[in-house]
Amino acid sequence: MISKKLNPRNQTSINQKFREKRFKFFLSLFENIKSDKPVRILDIGGEESYWERMNFVQNNEDVHITLLNLTQVPTKYPNLVSIKGDACDLSEFKDKEFDIVFSNSVIEHLYTKENQQKMANDAIRIGKNYYVQTPNYYFPIEPHWIFPGFQFLPFNTRVFLTHHFALGNFSKITNKNEARRLVSEISLLTEKEMKALFPGGKVYREIFMGFKKSVAMYQFTGN
Repeated sequence: MISKKLNPRNQTSINQKFREKRFKFFLSLFENIKSDKPVRILDIGGEESYWERMNFVQNNEDVHITLLNLTQVPTKYPNLVSIKGDACDLSEFKDKEFDIVFSNSVIEHLYTKENQQKMANDAIRIGKNYYVQTPNYYFPIEPHWIFPGFQFLPFNTRVFLTHHFALGNFSKITNKNEARRLVSEISLLTEKEMKALFPGGKVYREIFMGFKKSVAMYQFTGN
């Protein structure tokens, strides 16, 4: 299974260090927001622990964060709420309802390019500003299975490996149909594809050992 240094939930992991660096960039954008208080953030697919680890939600009355996931979960901060929703259908929200739409490593989990387009369109529509990050398809190590070149293998080969071995974030999945579902769920994006999804946005590139590890598209008023 995944080592402690690669486990994304470990606060001393390599992934966490990159996450903190990306968040510093996000903060540089956030600090220039001109909005009534509190600043309203919609985090698509986010977790309370993320904002807590970034020391952002604690004692910060100037922000209100809404976490949108397939299930609603309890939260402990008064300025952070969890709601049930679908990243592929945000029609419940009005145009520019949020000051910021934020999403970290979620858009690649939507099964189809059509679903990714739906999320992107709604993120642009309901956010006055947006920041959407995803792992880069061309990074040599696939970030979920932590396996060199996994994303370049034929679909059935990826299903076979997922079905028979514990790799990266996943235990061995003994049910083959469930292995197929998991492989189908994750569709990594290239920078070119992200630019097509967010045509008015700017690009933030995360570089590791000369390789582009992840790509974030953002658009903030005044930036």
